[in-house]
Amino acid sequence: MFSNRDRERDVESQRDKARIDEMATDCIALGVRTLNRVITAVYDDALRSLGLKVGQLNILVAAAKTGVASPGKVCQVLQMDASTLSRNLERMRARGWIEIVPGKDARAQPFALTPAGRRLLHKAIPAWETAQAEARRLLGERGGAMLKFAPRTLHARAE
Repeated sequence: MFSNRDRERDVESQRDKARIDEMATDCIALGVRTLNRVITAVYDDALRSLGLKVGQLNILVAAAKTGVASPGKVCQVLQMDASTLSRNLERMRARGWIEIVPGKDARAQPFALTPAGRRLLHKAIPAWETAQAEARRLLGERGGAMLKFAPRTLHARAE
């Protein structure tokens, strides 16, 4: 025979099960993380023959656009934490793609593309174009358009 307490636990368990089911199917964070992994894999696959990952490509692009890149600014623009940037920069420096540029504050360690980094970036353009087309195909026109503007909108709201 079930007591009232047992019935309450059963009802609570059923509510929790429904919430867990909802979390498994409707969680925005899970969807975004999954999307990130899928799209990152598309770009990483396209860039693999160059020995480059999409995160590193983004850093090369940031350095190319700014001439001398400030790590703090790159972290802000790419929404990347400092330790991830530092790890990537160390690998990229070891491969001869970037160099640390002496500045007023040695702690800031601004960086720039080396000639090898510029050549790599130039070689990466066709691979990026292939990945971009595949990502657009996977996302569809609306998904691609939303991703173009959503980061700017979200960043502006966060400030």
